[in-house]
Amino acid sequence: QVQLVESGGGLVQAGGSLRLSCAASGRTFRNYAMAWFRQAPGKEREFVATISWGGGSTYYADSVKGRFTISRDNAKNTVYLQMNSLKPEDTADYYCAASGIAGTKTEYDYNYWGKGTQVTVSS
Repeated sequence: QVQLVESGGGLVQAGGSLRLSCAASGRTFRNYAMAWFRQAPGKEREFVATISWGGGSTYYADSVKGRFTISRDNAKNTVYLQMNSLKPEDTADYYCAASGIAGTKTEYDYNYWGKGTQVTVSS
């Protein structure tokens, strides 16, 4: 089992920045690819970004490319999502997830999920 706990969400004005963190415990963190997904009110959950086991490969949704950066610190068992130039449409609950498959954007490939952290971007 892998336990994931997100933090860092909050209320921010459009154009601002936030950094989300996801702390992992349980099985060896470095064995898992990690990702961020988000779910806006009334919408389905969508892929945001993923990072490989060692951090050498990252993939982003087109909607966040150039604005968001995913990173990980395997010594701290933590994955981050730096969000810059935030827009009102980025408002959502953000979830981190762990998978044994690197590079996948499909939520069904992720075995472990956190409970989410809320991000609200005001216009």
